Amino acid sequence: MAISVDRSAGILLYRRRESIEVFIGHMGGPIWARRDDAAWSIPKGLIEPGEDDFETALREFHEEVGQHAPEADYVRLGDFRYVSGKTVTVFTAEGELDFATHAFESTPVTIDWPRGSGRQITFTELDRAEWCSIDVARARLVKGQVAALAELEATLR
Repeated sequence: MAISVDRSAGILLYRRRESIEVFIGHMGGPIWARRDDAAWSIPKGLIEPGEDDFETALREFHEEVGQHAPEADYVRLGDFRYVSGKTVTVFTAEGELDFATHAFESTPVTIDWPRGSGRQITFTELDRAEWCSIDVARARLVKGQVAALAELEATLR
């Protein structure tokens, strides 16, 4: 069975500080290496055949961050469509991560680079991740995920 490249699911964690902060990751690899704006993502990944959206979000969070998503009351924030037609289903909850005892460790991926060259390179899906304000995240997230921030703010009102 093929994996659908058109549908992904992920988790947008938030926490309350002086302002609401969200947890996002900078995408790894040569395409994103020198970019900051529109080069970050909600930890997410492709939905495998027969897999539940929330199960995907939990699995992908673990693969991309190196620790399980915190136990929390997750809610489905919504489905957000990219210009490319891809859709990402986002779940959210208030939670914390423990990087003191669990290091950030993203799963490595291997691709042809440059595309079609036959030469393969390996890099991590995310090369770093951090908490930031919603305003900072608006500039950092890829365009197709920015609407999730507005939905989160509306949900928290």
